[in-house]
Amino acid sequence: MNKAQLVEAIAKETQITKKDTEATINAFIEVVEKELAKKDGKVQLIGFGTFETRSRKARTGRNPQKPGETVAIAASTAPVFKAGKAFKDAVNK
Repeated sequence: MNKAQLVEAIAKETQITKKDTEATINAFIEVVEKELAKKDGKVQLIGFGTFETRSRKARTGRNPQKPGETVAIAASTAPVFKAGKAFKDAVNK
């Protein structure tokens, strides 16, 4: 499902216009991005899951085009999503 399909499905489910639904989804994404950009930012939706960040240490990798060559990979912060119990249960029914 892509974003357009998600907007259509939510609009149909909630009886809200597609325009308002898309604005709501865009606002949700923007708020999550802003919160995760903060130090120790986290968005927790009970029953659904938690959006948070994790730090990745710097490491050495291999160049896929030249397997013998090593490449330095810088430390970074990665966004992660951890599914909640109710969400996991709903998916595993």
